Amino acid sequence: PLPTGAPVTFVEGLVTMCGAGGPALKEGVAIHLYSCNAPMLDTAFSNSDGDLLLVPQAGALHVVTEFGRMSVEPREVCVVPRGVRFAASPAAGSSGARGYVLETFGPHFRLPELGPIGANGLAEPRDFVYPHAWYEDRTCDFTVVTKLLGRLYATKRTHSVFDVVGWHGNYAPYKYDLRRFHAVNTVSVDHPDPSIFTVLTVPTNEPGVAAADFVIFPPRWLCAEGTFRPPYFHRNCMSEFMGLIDGVYDAKKGGKGGFEPGGCSYHGAGTPHGPDAAAVASASQADTSRPTKFDGGLAFMFETSALLRLTPFAADPSNGMLDTDYGACWEGLPRLFSSAGVANGSNGK
Repeated sequence: PLPTGAPVTFVEGLVTMCGAGGPALKEGVAIHLYSCNAPMLDTAFSNSDGDLLLVPQAGALHVVTEFGRMSVEPREVCVVPRGVRFAASPAAGSSGARGYVLETFGPHFRLPELGPIGANGLAEPRDFVYPHAWYEDRTCDFTVVTKLLGRLYATKRTHSVFDVVGWHGNYAPYKYDLRRFHAVNTVSVDHPDPSIFTVLTVPTNEPGVAAADFVIFPPRWLCAEGTFRPPYFHRNCMSEFMGLIDGVYDAKKGGKGGFEPGGCSYHGAGTPHGPDAAAVASASQADTSRPTKFDGGLAFMFETSALLRLTPFAADPSNGMLDTDYGACWEGLPRLFSSAGVANGSNGK
């Protein structure tokens, strides 16, 4: 929840949920939540451990960097590369801000390979924007907080570090509006792999395997015929951490006791999962001869080939956040398969 009472800045409001690997060898990821209600006055944060992908969920962030300023609102994301100093604060007039953070210790984020899709599709390079140029020449008591190997260090300065007048190159923070995503989907039957919704990826040395993918489930037309249209039941070799920016997710019901905006779920590698009983019942009765538009919300997924370990905080039932009855969402699933007409051991249809 958003903090109440005492002021809490972005850095103070970060809490780690899970992770794998570490920054010393530049391998792995960590996933955090942030919740803040106070600006980072005369303070900058620098992460020497890796890149940070910020995903606002409630309330816009005003992000000041050495390269300029950005306003990042829900349904937008921004990436702050390793070592860049920045300050993230709730936007002016806001009571607070809340969201998700994906930290990657290895290579930088990049656009996924499009393969047979061709030159255009998914997140277009033209839609990524750098900060608006800005600097300040100000003498003050300034603090730089640096994260190195998981520990925080504070250094005092006699001036603002946001005094960079000009820069060149392409190592800079950037933001992207998720509403600009060029979705690709089936126009006949069945499901393409969810990788078609990848916005950014961090590759590994193994072809086709990502250290981290940032995947969204955007508003889109659903037109597959004779197909169960929500995400199907599956197990895979990737670990999936999901969040909900707003609205509902088409595979989980919303509201109290469901998948709510600001919430998150984690399905480890090899863990079976899929739509809840309510989504199955609805989709199983749908008329798939007619296309429908899903425009009820925006969910996302941090996906990684690493095996994520929950932090003690995330696994503690007393934190008020853990759904200890999560598995109940699959209770009552109907048995829809019929073996009628299928010969034992044959490939009957």
